[in-house]
Amino acid sequence: MARTPSTMQALGTPLPQFELEDTEGGRFSSPRDLGRVGTLVIFMCNHCPFVVHLRETLATLTSEMMGRGLTVVGISSNDADTYPQDGPEEMKWERKKSGYEFPYLYDESQEVAKAFGAACTPDFFLYDHDQSLVYRGQFDESRPGNNTLVTGESLRVACESLIDTGKVPKKVEQRPSVGCNIKWRN
Repeated sequence: MARTPSTMQALGTPLPQFELEDTEGGRFSSPRDLGRVGTLVIFMCNHCPFVVHLRETLATLTSEMMGRGLTVVGISSNDADTYPQDGPEEMKWERKKSGYEFPYLYDESQEVAKAFGAACTPDFFLYDHDQSLVYRGQFDESRPGNNTLVTGESLRVACESLIDTGKVPKKVEQRPSVGCNIKWRN
């Protein structure tokens, strides 16, 4: 498994506009579907061991944050021709199996991933209500095989700060996420 770090886009970067199909039907558009508090965009996929490693805690954390007003969306941008386990039908099954309550969107063209500067799965981008990037980075310190408990602490601190105060203080440490590289089309 390749260990690819996130690109750590500049804080304050505006949320890219996009419209993608939801694997459950319908479309999701930004900014029309953004939450009153902010939006968390997660680049992820079904087969990546880094995503699988945090799946249960990710489902719990995102459900809790959504209950507090944060919009959450997952996006898979992997090439489903080469990685069919990451295609829309399999995404639908993964969403149910994992208990993800957020829309799970498929970026077939990979243009959305490029617009965000996404590099790996998982890759987290948190935007405030003004659609400005306030956090990008890791879920927590846990990685497959490092024997560190999956807590979601890094992302939780950023989300709770945003929900409670409308911002993420500079003192909140932002470390790159690490995961599998996005599987780009040739």
